[in-house]
Amino acid sequence: MTVELVILGLVVVTALAFDFTNGFHDTGNAMATSIATGALSPRTAVALSAVLNLVGAFLSVEVATTVTKDVLLIQASDGGLVHGLDPTLALVLIFSGLIGGILWNLTTWLFGLPSSSSHALFGGLIGAGLASLGVAGVNWSGVVQKILVPAALAPFIAGCVAAVGTALVYLISRAASNRHKDRGFRWGQVGTASMVSLAHGTGDAQKTMGVIALALIAHGNLSVQGIEDNGLPPWIIVTCAVAIALGTYLGGWRVIRTLGKGLVEIEPPQGMAAEASSAAIILTSSHFGMALSTTHVATGSILGSGVGKPGARVRWGVAGRMVVGWLLTLPAAAVVGAACFITARAIDGLLGAVVIFLVMVVVSAAIFIRSRREKVDRHNVNAEWDKDTNSVVPGSPERSATQEVAH
Repeated sequence: MTVELVILGLVVVTALAFDFTNGFHDTGNAMATSIATGALSPRTAVALSAVLNLVGAFLSVEVATTVTKDVLLIQASDGGLVHGLDPTLALVLIFSGLIGGILWNLTTWLFGLPSSSSHALFGGLIGAGLASLGVAGVNWSGVVQKILVPAALAPFIAGCVAAVGTALVYLISRAASNRHKDRGFRWGQVGTASMVSLAHGTGDAQKTMGVIALALIAHGNLSVQGIEDNGLPPWIIVTCAVAIALGTYLGGWRVIRTLGKGLVEIEPPQGMAAEASSAAIILTSSHFGMALSTTHVATGSILGSGVGKPGARVRWGVAGRMVVGWLLTLPAAAVVGAACFITARAIDGLLGAVVIFLVMVVVSAAIFIRSRREKVDRHNVNAEWDKDTNSVVPGSPERSATQEVAH
């Protein structure tokens, strides 16, 4: 077994591990509002989201194609690798970028910060690309057009759509009693949250598919033209779909709590409007191959639902903290990706890849152990939010659906 083949195996395993973290990190994008309003129980919500993420992963490969050609310039026009890049080095580059994405995902999950898994992945790849190939190794026009511009516009567009939708929902239903209104909109939330989960699977699972395809291109098994003509190998689609579904089923309770309780006290009409807005925007972006962050869209929609509801109070302090995390995601993951590549190259060969893989495992285990000190799960995901500290009230019980309606 050659060194290249072993490193390729490590890349595929690590890519699926990233896909897994993407699943539990982003579950809240689809289900946080439904859990907060009591439309779905926490366990039912994550199970439904997992199934729909699995289904969504099979619907399109446009975003995967974007990842293979619009982030890094690995394949030359003649079908080989770009000048100065051998297959082993290209695989270590991709491997390092994945580690940068995973470690940033786990760090933000620990703090319950809804940051973009997509941007963590792209940041890691860009950092490793800069460390290996310099500025010329990054497809800057693709990064700007398919990643940065959508990242800047998505929260505002989602917020505006959700604000208008929420205002219209309350206007149209103003004559209905609260009891009937809440019950009806809870059922509506089940449908809209399901659409967001389907959209998330369609968009985010493809990003990992694209990375695995990129590794196969570096190894010489695939080409960008071949993907455009014939699609992805079925095994890539199936494994990525299963990985993101399993991660989703675990439930990223820390992030779910922040999105569901930290931004706005959400009522069922708001939740339905926010989820409908998110689903429409994510599915549209996936159709056009834009690697949009579902976290940015979902957060913008939730904030918009607060703006659109008369008398609602939006916690802008929590939103500001999220924005800081968003701005740090790309550069922070890039630094880790670059550091991993430099370390692996200094040690050289297979040993370097193994060393950075072990570093990832050790740091990930340390983050997990630290998270157990303040456990968040389905039992306390709806705990009261402290407006003074912008965090959950320690030891507060989960609020029931009835209490939420009364509130």
